[in-house]
Amino acid sequence: MPTYFVTSTAPGFDPDTKAALAQAITRIHHEVTGAQTYFAEVIFQVVDAGSYFIGGQPVAQDNVLVYGHIRKGRSEDQLQALITGIVDQVAALAGWPASSIWVYLNELAPAHMAEFGQLLPAPGQEDAWFRGLPDHLRAYLEGLSQAR
Repeated sequence: MPTYFVTSTAPGFDPDTKAALAQAITRIHHEVTGAQTYFAEVIFQVVDAGSYFIGGQPVAQDNVLVYGHIRKGRSEDQLQALITGIVDQVAALAGWPASSIWVYLNELAPAHMAEFGQLLPAPGQEDAWFRGLPDHLRAYLEGLSQAR
């Protein structure tokens, strides 16, 4: 349900840091929202420093933007916990100062999203949604949850 795009200046993160960041973002989203971990996507993108501008000027240091598309229906406390948790984990795992980390959350109506070919449920309705899935898809998603 959440898709987090992690866009950083070149050279980006090494494979181990990417894996650690993906696991941390997934864990934070799960802990804050209660949504199952198999819903979380984390996609890494790298842009050349000359293609990343702030205030009309090319960035002069490593910079990262984590842009999350999440389902609407979370409280302000949950949204702030997601943002601060992601900032803290990116800083810790990447070794970058918090001042170089930006996090934006874009809330989408659940009915405006589909994953695994299925329209998404409202927050809190995940269990009923899961039970209504075809057997093969439930088995696949359960496998994703256990592969941690």
